[in-house]
Amino acid sequence: MDFFTLDYWNLAKLTEVVGFVTGLLCVWLAVKQNIWTFPLALISALFYVVVFKDALLFADMGLQVMFAVLNFYGWYLWLYKGGKRVERPVTKTHNWQWGVLVVLVPVFTYGLGRYLDMTTEADIPYWDAGTTGVSLGAQWLMSRKKLENWLLWLAVDIVYVPIYLYKELYLTAILYAIFIPMAWMGYRDWRKTLRQQKAVLA
Repeated sequence: MDFFTLDYWNLAKLTEVVGFVTGLLCVWLAVKQNIWTFPLALISALFYVVVFKDALLFADMGLQVMFAVLNFYGWYLWLYKGGKRVERPVTKTHNWQWGVLVVLVPVFTYGLGRYLDMTTEADIPYWDAGTTGVSLGAQWLMSRKKLENWLLWLAVDIVYVPIYLYKELYLTAILYAIFIPMAWMGYRDWRKTLRQQKAVLA
């Protein structure tokens, strides 16, 4: 079989490849605090809707739709503050924001997991729902340029890798394995930026 024919590179694999490349680029740009992370994240989310639908990971499929919404939200917040076009600074997560996550993520996980378990063919509904809940929390913090978003991504990416290996999404598993050190890089670099901001204001 010709390596480059459509018979080999079928539509599903091509979709995963495009999602892989754009996903990798958008996270790298997020580490660098580059605004172009958001349009690339939208492209990646679009392609991964198809990938996760085929893999019966319905919560992850819905997550990509929510990512699209949160990316538009983050795109605006990174460009504007108080209605004025200014670069949003890196800040630490407030206690009330942690409180929201601690309450909503478990409730979301149970509710969505139960729904998927009872109404769909989802293979691992509660794992799917749990990683989706944490990912939404991480994306919400990232949209607001909160330093600790990277710690949530680090934790959930570690869980995602074996899930995608189990679902035989090997390219996606590789992508999330790469995301693990990138999340640490993001935390380290954003923490450095935060310290520099404080030094300027001191």
